[in-house]
Amino acid sequence: MTENTQQIVIDDIAHSRKLHIDVVTETYPPEVNGVAHTISMLVNGLRKNQHHVFVIRPEQDADRQDERRNVTQSDFLVKSLPIPFYRELRMGLPSKKILMKRWKTKRPDVVHIATEGPLGWSAVRAAQELNIPISSDFRTNFHAYSAMYKIGCLEPLIIAYLRWFHNATDKTMVPTAKLKNELQTLGLINLEVMPRGVDTSHFSSHLRSESLRASWGAHPSDIVLLSVGRLAVEKNLELLLRSYEAVQAISPRTKLVIVGDGPLRVSLEKQCPHAIFAGTQRGTELAQYYASADVFVFPSLTETFGNVTIEAMASSLAVVAYRHAAAGDLIESGVNGMTVAPGDEQAFIEAVVETTMNQPLIHGLGRAAVDTARLHSWEAIVRKTEHVLHDLMRARNKKEPCHDSFIIPT
Repeated sequence: MTENTQQIVIDDIAHSRKLHIDVVTETYPPEVNGVAHTISMLVNGLRKNQHHVFVIRPEQDADRQDERRNVTQSDFLVKSLPIPFYRELRMGLPSKKILMKRWKTKRPDVVHIATEGPLGWSAVRAAQELNIPISSDFRTNFHAYSAMYKIGCLEPLIIAYLRWFHNATDKTMVPTAKLKNELQTLGLINLEVMPRGVDTSHFSSHLRSESLRASWGAHPSDIVLLSVGRLAVEKNLELLLRSYEAVQAISPRTKLVIVGDGPLRVSLEKQCPHAIFAGTQRGTELAQYYASADVFVFPSLTETFGNVTIEAMASSLAVVAYRHAAAGDLIESGVNGMTVAPGDEQAFIEAVVETTMNQPLIHGLGRAAVDTARLHSWEAIVRKTEHVLHDLMRARNKKEPCHDSFIIPT
């Protein structure tokens, strides 16, 4: 056996070891948002592969209201407070002493930190002190939100904090190569591209429901535009409404369905009384909403990825989006979706109108979108995450920098 062959065998054995992983996150189901969903999918995938995963998270309102029936033996809860600007979500309070006590008696192989709040900050400090390997996620463009929430003067401080936070970890996972390049210019290091996955058995055109469409007032030949996400200023929903107005001027029977909730809901309902506001949808009901629409309109420019993009593609929708985040990575405009240059609002509106008025185009884009979504299974994402975490442990043991060792097949 050659030296290279021996090393391959050793690496395979190392990567087959079942890990003890503590995942630290400020948000987790039943909370409804992209971070909570993707973290739960990763946790479930790691557990399916026989890894021992504990979720350390803030106590949620549902935990108290349901007498902690939402809590499992694999949950470790800390005290929490409502998040400013996101009152329906809660953030964990600084908990370094609690985490130190836990990890001294139940030491994990690696700590994975999904969010950069006070709980995540405590986890970084505690894991560093105990010399536990740390990975992190860059999931939310908090620095991009600052101007939208009229605290733009704090953007340099937010960037400095994010740089300190992530550079204190051994590896930061980012969803796209473009975001990796942007973060490197801000001084972040040890970045690994880790795409987001989609469950194509759950999000599927097979769930299309004519009865659901009829409840929206849509006839079989009518086109339905769909938006899914938090109703908040960072989602650029004013552009969604302007696009719908432009479509309605040509095709008054076109419907707009808005799934989600948030601080802008009341004002959006007043601005667009003809839209169907469906509130928060989960599980099969959410998948049915996707599958029963025709065109997915996504004007956000603040996403790190945008899970809703690939969910819509898996549901055979024609996606219209800016060439940004997931849409920038996954969509070839005119082939499996429609994209325009970031910030070009007139081009965005024209793309929505052009797509909506062309049913053969809608069907062609939807079929190609499904083929793209099938290449991004959660199984592949979990496998890559496993390899990254194993490499972190090996690098820590050898006191050498970790490297990129696994590529998702395409």
